[in-house]
Amino acid sequence: MIKIFKMSLAGLLFSVATISSAGMITPNPTAPSIAGTAHILQDYDSGHILMSENADERLPPASITKLMTSYVVSQEIHDGNIKLDDEVLISEKAWRMIGSRSFIEVNTKVTVEALLRGMIVQSGNDAAVALAEHVAGSEEVFAQMMNQYAQKLGMVNTNYQNATGLPGPEHYTTAHDIAILSAALIRDFPEHYQWYAEKEYTYNGITQHNRNKLLWRDNTVDGLKTGHTEEAGYCLSASAKRDGMRLIAVVLGTASENARAQEIQKMFNFGFRFFETHQLYAADEAITQTKVWKGQTDQLNLGLAQPLSITVPRGRYKDLQASTNIQQPVVAPVAKGTELGEVEIRLGDEVVATRKLVAVEEVEKGSWWRRILDSLLMLIWG
Repeated sequence: MIKIFKMSLAGLLFSVATISSAGMITPNPTAPSIAGTAHILQDYDSGHILMSENADERLPPASITKLMTSYVVSQEIHDGNIKLDDEVLISEKAWRMIGSRSFIEVNTKVTVEALLRGMIVQSGNDAAVALAEHVAGSEEVFAQMMNQYAQKLGMVNTNYQNATGLPGPEHYTTAHDIAILSAALIRDFPEHYQWYAEKEYTYNGITQHNRNKLLWRDNTVDGLKTGHTEEAGYCLSASAKRDGMRLIAVVLGTASENARAQEIQKMFNFGFRFFETHQLYAADEAITQTKVWKGQTDQLNLGLAQPLSITVPRGRYKDLQASTNIQQPVVAPVAKGTELGEVEIRLGDEVVATRKLVAVEEVEKGSWWRRILDSLLMLIWG
């Protein structure tokens, strides 16, 4: 049997402050027109998509590919397989790479950190290939690793053939998948994400500037990566954080360097102006209770295994409603993390989030007399 409880958000959320009702509620805003083949604007914490067009269309990503190259390298560092101060012997293949370069020399040794920063800031194709060879032995094997991580992250419309983003017949991704990858980089490797905000990097006496023009135009922008080929057009994945709210914007297939920056800026201005994000629940926070039978206690706290944030139009936070569906009866023993129902968050008639309710604590079996008494009561009350 499942019992359903409906209440206002304030009645269910013990730790969220009351939101003032003063001021006019902002209606659902109209998204601006974006000049590009595909785009997406997504909140980092909630994952809510604020605007998009052709976001799942498979397109060439150009050097935005290097976001995944960076992700794989950072994961290898995290796992202890390589180190930032490892010295990488530069192959002739890496040295001969066309396109944007970090100007590394053949048969010299360069640290992983220098290559990683050269790839992130300067978009060095030579650095990307050198890193791929250091991690996997060859760029081809490294591309297989890239695809494995893409699947793990849920990038269902992505396939990589190389570490650089140079054109390939089966080298593609989507604006949506790039947003997923961008969020994963920020979340999983904050110690390396800081390099995406660097405006310039000097290697071998040559200083090159970051091609992300928004780093100069908007001090709330702190990454991520540009890309350009004739086939892909001018592309950009960027992130900005204002007043604790972080957005990720991706645009593919614009006409120029300035155009990609302008279109991303339009999306950021729209998102920050018309939306707000709140964390409703922390992980393992007790948000409701249920009766537990035959246990050492008769009440069990329920919550979520992961934090839940919600993005809503500005002024609409107080209109959120929560309802819980709890499985009954709950009988001890109950292990922490056991799924026992779900919580549903609505804004008007729209369901904006549904999450599993789990036990946030363990309840062990009660004494023999408690188990006998509760067995009788369960028979009587059905």
